[in-house]
Parts: sequence; C-alpha cells; structure tokens
Amino acid sequence: MSGRRQFLKTLAGAAGGALLPAGAWCSESRVRPATLPAGTVDSAVMAALPGKQALIKRTYRPPNYETPLAEFQVFYTPNDRFFVRYHLSAIPEVDLAQWQLKIGGDAVAKPMAFTLAELRRNFEVIELPALCLCAGNRRGLFQPHSPGIQWGQGAMGNALWQGVRLRDVLARASLAKDALEVTFEGADSGVFPSTPDFSKSLPLAKALDENTLIAFAMNGEPLPHWNGFPARLVVPGWAASYWLKHLTGINVVSRPLDSFWMKSAYRLPKGLFVTDARFPSQETDTTAAITELLVNSLIVSPEEGQGFRPGQPIEVKGMAWDGGQGIERVDVSTDGGATWQAATMEPDRGRFTWRPWSYLVRTARTGDVTVKVRATNRAGQVQASEPVANPAGYHHNAVQSVTVHVG
Repeated sequence: MSGRRQFLKTLAGAAGGALLPAGAWCSESRVRPATLPAGTVDSAVMAALPGKQALIKRTYRPPNYETPLAEFQVFYTPNDRFFVRYHLSAIPEVDLAQWQLKIGGDAVAKPMAFTLAELRRNFEVIELPALCLCAGNRRGLFQPHSPGIQWGQGAMGNALWQGVRLRDVLARASLAKDALEVTFEGADSGVFPSTPDFSKSLPLAKALDENTLIAFAMNGEPLPHWNGFPARLVVPGWAASYWLKHLTGINVVSRPLDSFWMKSAYRLPKGLFVTDARFPSQETDTTAAITELLVNSLIVSPEEGQGFRPGQPIEVKGMAWDGGQGIERVDVSTDGGATWQAATMEPDRGRFTWRPWSYLVRTARTGDVTVKVRATNRAGQVQASEPVANPAGYHHNAVQSVTVHVG
C-alpha cells in the first residue's frame, strides 16, 4: 500500500497536513488581509496535504485549507493549489473499481446506478468554467467577528469543470410528477455515529438546470482526492456548500430534505440579501437557505504595503464575479470613494466564472495610496459599501481596498 493511501486510510481523512520547515509560518502579509483576528493570523501555517502545494491551514480536522492570494493571478486555479473545504473528518479514499453512483428516491420510477465509465459513455460530456466559492469566504473580515472558520479571501477557486448534466442522468430514472427536491450524499462521514451526515438538496428546477453537473474532472485532470474524487456536484452560481464531493447517492424526493445541513446550517435571515434565486421548499417564516453568490470583486495585486517610486505606474489587477448574471463593469477609486473610474475588463469567458480586470494608477505624490474596487453586474447589482452583518458570517461582499506606499 502506498504511503499516501496508508495515510488516508489510517487517519480516515484527519488530514493533519505536511507542515513546511520551521520558519514557514504565515506572516500577516502572507495571510492577508491583516484584519483577521490576531489568534487566527498567529495560528495559520502553510501546510501541504498529500497531492497539494502549500495552502493556508485554517483547521486540520476536518481539513480546511485556503488558497493564498497570489495563486489567483491566473484565470484557472491550479488543482494542487485549489482550496479544501470539509465539514466532516472521515474522508475515505474511494476505490474507483467499486464505486457506483446510485440514483433513487420516492419520486423516481426506475432506480439505477452508474459507474464512472458508464457516465462517460452514456451521456454527453461537457466542459464549463465556474467559480467554486465558500459562503463563508472572508468571514474573518467581519467586525465583530462571526463564529466559524475565520477564512480570509482564499476559500474559493476557479476551474474548468468536465462532467455530465445532472438532468440527463435523472431523466433516465423517470421523475414523478410530485418530485420536489433532489438530495445528495457523499462518502465522507463524521468520526462519531451521532454526527449528522453531510447531506444537501437542490430545488428541482436548479437540479434540472443545464449547467448543473456531475463532474469528474477539473482543469483537464481527474478530480483530486481533496476536491471530490471520483465525482462531485457542480452547481454554478450557487455557494460551494451545494457542490457536494465524493458523490455516492442522488435521490429525487417529494418532500423537503430534513437534515441538519439544510434546516439549521447555511441559513440566513429571510430577505437579508436580495437575490434572484430562491429555495421555496426550504424557507420558513424567518429564515431561508443560502443560494446564489453575490456580486463581488478581489484585488490580486499589488500587495498590501507594497512600495512604489513617485511617478511609477501602479497596475492594479484582480477578478470580479457574481451568481450568474455576469459582470458588467469594475470601477476603481483612489480618493476614498469620492470618484470612480472604469477599469479595463478582459473578455467575458462565461457567466459563472470570474472576469479579470485591471487599472493603471499614476501618482507623483508621495505617501500612502488606498485603492478601492467595486463590481457591478448586468442586473445593475453593485457590491455593498460595508459588509452586511449576519449570525454566521456569510456573503461578505463589501468593497475591498489595498494600500500601497509611494516614496
């Protein structure tokens, strides 16, 4: 048995991670932004899981590792630098020879199962660029801080996903007229029997959307173990909690899924955020399930505190995204938001992927220069000027800034 397989099977996914040599602790600038709680900054280490380059460790068990900001300078996030997010600690290495994806539920007429080879052979294989983003990304920036993993800006990654449409697979099972939701199960589990399985559901309309995929490859390679091998759900435009990894079962049901991860977790006060996507069967009088991503942007370069000479052009670059309307424009301010100028947009490569932008700042004066960036999508939705407080620290999409020094 290989060392990697022995590691995974012995620890059942505890994933302590291979720490780098002494001195590899993340400084505040490396973990950027420095507004994370001091304890979170001090405890962050650059650690490498098997098959991954060094990422920013947020928790060991379950494994939650953040992509460093510098890795977002390329359009597609490399597989070995793609962030890792788990809710449960027992993560078995799936034996592909034994793996099947089972389709069932009380709202299908013909339960069935598929191997990976059968999925590839029996259905149209498509590719789709899409951003996978944790709903808690930037949680560490909330003031006061919200409970949960204190993510910086790297609980996300952009990839070219390859797979088959979920709706094509479900059609083979003959859906009943009373089908309401589609539920998903994965191979990971809790260490204790009392730990609720990580199960999620989608409203039938989203499950049948042509862009919702059962994916088995990303960026031209099979899914890495830590990102869902052998198959995962890809739900473009929606929060990553729905992108269930290590898929084992899909069930079409006539009643709302009553699971901890739907009824208690990943919920928001009803009406707090305005989005086009609703999940009516999972709404109550006071709360609603998180669905689509909000319009947002990220400054990738320059780095916080970076120095420039007077008159030296400062090229500001980054990415912008939303839940699927598409990014219309990005504006930049260097005077505290009093005035805004349009950034240069790169070609749009798909409504579910991010869109690169750039802006050249020229200044002859010395001192600190703060650059603010905000995105607007094609529906006219604009990034919030301040983060919208909520109990679990979700949907942080406030305008970001970076301060550099000229002198």
